[in-house]
Order: sequence, then structure tokens, then C-alpha cells
Amino acid sequence: MSDSDTKGDAWRKPPSRYRAERPAGFALPARPASCYVEMRDGCRIAADIYLPEGPGRPDRIPTILILTPYYRRFALRDGASADTEPSPNAARYRDAFVPRGYAVVVVDVRGTGASFGTRDSFRSPAEREDFREIADWIVAQPWSDGTIGSTGISYLGAAACFLASTGHPAVKAIAPLFAVWNTWVDHLYPGGVLLNKLAASYDDIMVGLDHDRRDVLAKQPYFDNPDFAGPQPVDADGDGTLCRAAVREHLGNFHMPDFIGEFPFADDRLPYDPSFGAHSFSPYHYAADIAPDVAIYSISGWMDGAGFANGAIARYRSLPNRRQHLLLGPWDHGARTNVSPWRDRTAPDFDVLAEVLRFFDEYLMGLDTGLKDEAPIHYFSMHEDVWQAADAWPPHQQRQVLHLDDGGRLAPARGVAGEDAYQVDYTVGTGNDTRHERLAALNTTDYYADWQGRDAAMQSYTSAPLEAAARMSGHPVIDLSIASSEGDAVIHVYLSEVEADGTVRYVTEGVLRALHRHEMPAPADQDWSWPYRDFSRASAAPMVPGKPARMRFALLPTSWRFGAGSRIRLSIAGADCDHYVQLPHGRPPLLTIVRGGAGGSLVELPMTVSQPR
Repeated sequence: MSDSDTKGDAWRKPPSRYRAERPAGFALPARPASCYVEMRDGCRIAADIYLPEGPGRPDRIPTILILTPYYRRFALRDGASADTEPSPNAARYRDAFVPRGYAVVVVDVRGTGASFGTRDSFRSPAEREDFREIADWIVAQPWSDGTIGSTGISYLGAAACFLASTGHPAVKAIAPLFAVWNTWVDHLYPGGVLLNKLAASYDDIMVGLDHDRRDVLAKQPYFDNPDFAGPQPVDADGDGTLCRAAVREHLGNFHMPDFIGEFPFADDRLPYDPSFGAHSFSPYHYAADIAPDVAIYSISGWMDGAGFANGAIARYRSLPNRRQHLLLGPWDHGARTNVSPWRDRTAPDFDVLAEVLRFFDEYLMGLDTGLKDEAPIHYFSMHEDVWQAADAWPPHQQRQVLHLDDGGRLAPARGVAGEDAYQVDYTVGTGNDTRHERLAALNTTDYYADWQGRDAAMQSYTSAPLEAAARMSGHPVIDLSIASSEGDAVIHVYLSEVEADGTVRYVTEGVLRALHRHEMPAPADQDWSWPYRDFSRASAAPMVPGKPARMRFALLPTSWRFGAGSRIRLSIAGADCDHYVQLPHGRPPLLTIVRGGAGGSLVELPMTVSQPR
């Protein structure tokens, strides 16, 4: 199986063909120019500038701005290999855009790399104000045509949203790649439950980078090249004195485990700054400040962490901007891996940046790329191995309802009322080859290869064999009537395909802390197509021990083809010790799942019957 954009007829012109037909008419500079840009408070921000070289380059050209906390460029040790890339974070953007006539500016955000200042937050509002001033600086340069786009993966993609939300008139297009919309729920507290290792693993990386601790970076994939020798000073800082002074300032940066612990609920505020909450470092909070004429391309993957695909979909649905596009593929965070168990090879065949190039060519250069003739949404259906096109999300409204039934069955009709008891085991986990590892910068390439048998420690319900193949595209929604012996619980739900030969394939999952079971209408800046809750302390309510309560929540979105003869399995657990904190602490609850009758538990699958392939 390949994720090539030629699979199916979803595109009128596949991105790969667009790139093949788009000439690279200019050369890269041997090295970028670099300088400090001074901010309103005197903080100096380090920037690299790459300009295309060669005959025929216009005097004024559009700019792609890359805003990164992961070093715009590494200094290299004496004797470094000639093949060592000093800009592993930015090189992909430089190589895609500069030869095609764009300026690329790469910035160390405040408190990182060679930039001065300290970081007081994950995606600080102070950074957002810096971005406005950096945009001012760009448009004042003699090579700028007055238009700016921004892109990047993860932090960089959310920074592009922050840039657009400054309302700067030069910002015409952004392509947030594998980036959150709501940092709290998309990234750190999915379902209202803190990921138990993510903050610490992120902090290790940032201490290694911000403090120039090369001993720490030596243990980190992607940053462990022995040729790397700290952040690259700017051109005017020949002996690195200023860069070393900047790194000393970084010693005052926040630490993620301490910081995120201030926000166990989404409406919590810093006790020393009541204006600052989890909303302050989330792009959705600034949605109203994004000009409606900014073009936006949101891109994510089905295995993109614990909610980044939700972020891409929510951004697409929440913003009124009419020039929007959405792309969802069979990828992990950053599209480093094709996650399909049926893939031909590990690396994706789909060229994400080819589509981003077409997007910027359309909306920054004003070229007729054919993008406006394409459907606004493209997504890949796993195991069916084809790209699909859609005009809206969700792509269809059909739902198949399966009821939890006696004997561990998933049935199309509601059965006789009954209950199943499940004693939560806090040692149950999902292993170390899951959707979560890539966010911890682990070089995962095989996903859920050890899934077989993991559901034995869970409460499972399995359907009869499917008479025909069926495609599920969107968010499955679990609707549970469930009681807990304690005042809280964490409900983990997993969807699997049991193939005719007994092979069990992980499909997707969802999680909800019982305190957050209360649903409410979604606000305009969080236009979910799945059940919404605000995860606030104000809305939280303990369970009444032993009394059933309704918990309706979504599993993470995917597009997956179940084969004819396969069975659908739903598994419920009360812990994932490998990724989520234990709740309630030291009190594993006895869960009682109500099934059948008028108020029994069920799952809604966004399913359509398809023909076997």
C-alpha cells in the first residue's frame, strides 16, 4: 500500500504532478545572511535570510516566515562532515521554496537559539507580539514584495496561526502542519487527562537546546548529531559573545512539567497573573483576530498524536475564511512515517510540501495552480488505499449504530437490559509503539504492531462478521451509560478490526475523564463536529459512586476500510499506564457498564458500505 497522491481520482492535478511541472529556476545561497531584529522591549531576535540567486529573480519577492524554538541553524564543530545539514529544522522549507522564487526567513523565537529573552510559556503571548514586529521588519526589506506566508510542523504551525492572528496586513496565507488548535485538549490533556510523560520529554529537549546542553541533546533523536555545536551566532557576532549571553538568559526559561501543572482544568489561571490561562497559548483564542482574507491550509495525519487531527479539523470548521483547505493522510506527527500496517515502505510517498508549495503559489504569488478547482478537503482511506475528496467535514452524515450487548457482543439492535462489571487495572497499557511516542521525539516507525491480545485485559464487545466491506470516515462516537465505585474515573475506548483470520488491528481510540462528562454547545471558535465540553473546573462534577451517568465522547478521527468477513471490536479500559496519569489516584474503580434497554450503551460509527476491493 502506498499513500501516493495518484491513488484514486481525488485530485484533478495531484500535488506531485504540480511540483514536477513547477520549475526551480533559482539557486540557493551558499549560506544565509543573519542578523538580530530588535523588539519593542529591546529583546534581540535572531533571523536567517535565504534569498534565491540567479538571473531573472524579481527585485521584490514574497516571504515564507518560519518561526521555530528548535534552532534556526546549528553551529558546526571544527571538522564536521561536509554532509551535515546545519538547519535540520528549516532545510525542508528552504529547499522547497527558495529555488522557486521565495525569500525564506527563519527566526529563533524569543528565549531560544541565538535570540535573547526568556520563555514564560509554551507559545507565549509575548512571542505573538514579536511576530507582528518581525513581519514589520520583513516588509521594510528591499527584497520584500509586502506579502508573507508562514508554515511549519507542530510548534511552527501553531506559530503561523499566532502570526496570522496579529492581523498584520502582509500575512496572506498560512499552512499550519500537524499543529494544534486548542493546546490544552489537543496536546497535553486529551479528554481532560494529563499525558504522563510528554511534559518531561519536551522539557528534556528544550533544556538541551535552550541551555546549550549538548550532553542532553546527545540522547535526543533528531538532535543527536555530534557535529552540532550549539546555536549559530548571527553574522555580526563573529566570536559568539552575544550568542553565549543569549543562552545565559535562557536559563530563566519556564519548565514544562512545572508550568503545565498550573492548568489541571482548562479554565485555570496562573495564581500570579489572573489574565493568563491555557487559552493564552492556544491558537483558537485568537481566532477572531485572523483576517477573513487569509488563506489557510490545515494538514494532519490519522496517527498525529492524541488530538492534532482534531486541531486541524476544528481550525477548518471554526474559521470563517473562505479560502481554506484541509488534508488528512495516513501519517504520524510530521508525516515522518506512513502508519498503515499495509504500507509498502516506512516513508510516505506523498509529498506534503508539494501541496504547500502549490498553496503558496496560489495565494502569495498569484499563480493559476488549479488549487481553487480542487475540492477543499482531501483525506486518505486506510486499507482501501485511496484518496478521497470532500466539500465539508464530516464527509458524510451516515451513522451505523451498534449496541453493547450480553456476552460481549456488539449488536445492531438494542438487547435486553443488563450490566457488565469491569475492575480497572492500573497496569493496563498500550505499549510503546503508539500514536503518542512521536510527540515525545521517539523515532517510532511501526505502529501498534503488538496490539494483538492487548484487549484481553479490557472489557470488549465484538460484532458479527461484516457481510460487505465498509468504510468509516470521521469521528466514531461512544455513548456510554456507566457507573464508577469512586467519584472519578478515566474511560479509555479502543476500536479495532478483527480480521477473518483472527488478526486484530488497532483502528482508533478516545479518552474522557468522568469529571468532564457534561456536554455543551460548541462555541464559534471551537466548532467541533463531535461532542463538545469545555473541560473547565466550573463544569466539572464528581461521579456519584454506584450511580450510572451518561458519557458521550468521540474517538479520534480516521478513515478506515473494514473488510468483508471482519468483525468490529470495542474495548473499554480505565487506564493506559504507558501514556496517561492514573485517576483517581490509588483508587482503581469498579466500573459498571449499562447495556441494553432504553438507556443502554452504544457506539455510532460514521460508516458507509463499500464494495470489496
